[in-house]
Amino acid sequence: MRRVPITSEGGLGITLLHSDDEVLVRLNGRTTVDSSPDLRDRLLQVFAEEPSPRNVTVELTGVAYIEASGIATLIEALKIARHRGITFCLQGLGGSVLRLFEVSGVLALFESSDCKEKVS
Repeated sequence: MRRVPITSEGGLGITLLHSDDEVLVRLNGRTTVDSSPDLRDRLLQVFAEEPSPRNVTVELTGVAYIEASGIATLIEALKIARHRGITFCLQGLGGSVLRLFEVSGVLALFESSDCKEKVS
């Protein structure tokens, strides 16, 4: 397993854990308009890897706050992953972050048979 820790300029900690054909993207901090571009760049790098990972999971346990820009980044990543045949899952949603995903209807986009046990 290869671990790549990165801290965005917006204060969001992003750690990439590579294992075989899977990547775990662990987030820690606040996902804001300032940190979302760094998250987007990291996710695009993951999708561009050769060979492409079969599964990408974003771990949100350490995220206490997320703005619309962060949600938009995750939706964009989901769209790209689906287009490339990559399973894209969220895990560790809780508290106000989970509530925002539920109230906005965004949570339903990420629920699938492949990820159902990981979302929440």
